[in-house]
Amino acid sequence: MPPNPADLRHEYEGPALLEKDAAEDPFDQFAVWFAEAVDAALYEPTAMTLATADAEGRPSARIVLLKEYDRRGFVFYTNYESRKGREMAENPRACLLFFWDRLHRQVRIDGTVERTAEAEADAYFASRPYGARIGAWASAQSREIAGREELEVRVRALREKYPESVPRPPYWGGYRVRPVRFEFWQGRSDRLHDRLAYAKEGAGWRRYRLAP
Repeated sequence: MPPNPADLRHEYEGPALLEKDAAEDPFDQFAVWFAEAVDAALYEPTAMTLATADAEGRPSARIVLLKEYDRRGFVFYTNYESRKGREMAENPRACLLFFWDRLHRQVRIDGTVERTAEAEADAYFASRPYGARIGAWASAQSREIAGREELEVRVRALREKYPESVPRPPYWGGYRVRPVRFEFWQGRSDRLHDRLAYAKEGAGWRRYRLAP
């Protein structure tokens, strides 16, 4: 018999997330938690679920990797012609979700989406490993292909075409999610979790607590 999901229980026993200890600014609070996730040696602390929706409101989600953040927002890179790229072109809003399981923490970020500047995309692309740069050219992301061999043939041809320097494809670049809302979730015992949210109000942020 397959395992019953309802029988798979874990207790959440993280430290309290109280207003007196939390930062007034959500970017400062994120910086603290992100540093602690990195220090905890999690396998992929930059992994975040990216949720988007098309013009008709049909949602989709996938994992992407955070590559940069500052007070302008949170940056990731991808193929503009992928499903997520097409959806963000139709509906430039997104939600990001970080789940740091060993810390019993989640961070949810809602915001608007914009492309990064070309120079930013060029600089990041140039920093990628050679194989990843070739892969960006080889993969018509989210499009149907005949099989793995088709992809491998393209990779071999591109390695011959670009043996060293690989330019950034015109259909590949960065997106920045500009937050309008944050939620910091700290798992606590008896499912009485701490949830602190921050909503954008004018030039500042309003912080408030949500029931678990």
